[in-house]
Amino acid sequence: QAQLVESGGGLVQAGGSLRLSCAASGSRDVMGWFRQAPGKEREFVAAISRSGRNLRYADSAKDRFTISRDNANNTVYLQMDSLKPEDTAVYYCAASVSLSAATGSFYFSNSGRYDRWGQGTQVTVSS
Repeated sequence: QAQLVESGGGLVQAGGSLRLSCAASGSRDVMGWFRQAPGKEREFVAAISRSGRNLRYADSAKDRFTISRDNANNTVYLQMDSLKPEDTAVYYCAASVSLSAATGSFYFSNSGRYDRWGQGTQVTVSS
């Protein structure tokens, strides 16, 4: 299986923006973004179906973040706007072979359903 490689993290001030990318080679799996802050559990952020037509967001992300995918270029994106200090975390992309839009995107938030994970990219939002 191809690796998932995240990029685009960095340091921004509150209110700023970042766009994360996940190179997923030829994957057409359901793709998700998760994050984990020090001492905290892994947290669902957003996910997108194989077609890109079904999306799911955590409440903390739905009004500020946008997930998208470019299947031709085998890349998944997370556009993050209006960043807050509480968004600070390592962000991971993940691929699921078992999830699909047929299940309903409600289940896209289940980290246990994802099979492959990237190495993570650090996002730090300063006050």
